[in-house]
Amino acid sequence: MNEEQMQQYSQIVAKCWADAEFKAKLMGDPLATLAAEGITVPDGIELRVLENTATTVNLVLPPPPAEGELSDEDLGVVTGGSSCSAST
Repeated sequence: MNEEQMQQYSQIVAKCWADAEFKAKLMGDPLATLAAEGITVPDGIELRVLENTATTVNLVLPPPPAEGELSDEDLGVVTGGSSCSAST
């Protein structure tokens, strides 16, 4: 995600936290809800909205690199060059 997309994502998350009706719309019809917010999702993209809870964490795997080889950055992530954590 680029910086603009991260900012849009942050705004959508904040709006979901503040507005249960908006959150329900986003979870029910993400493409239409995002379009109403001025965010265009490219044609051919299927979008699913999942919510982490205190007892459920969704692990999202990115698609493999197109060439079938990992970049130096990807290799660093796979081999422990960066980390993530889940809080309970």
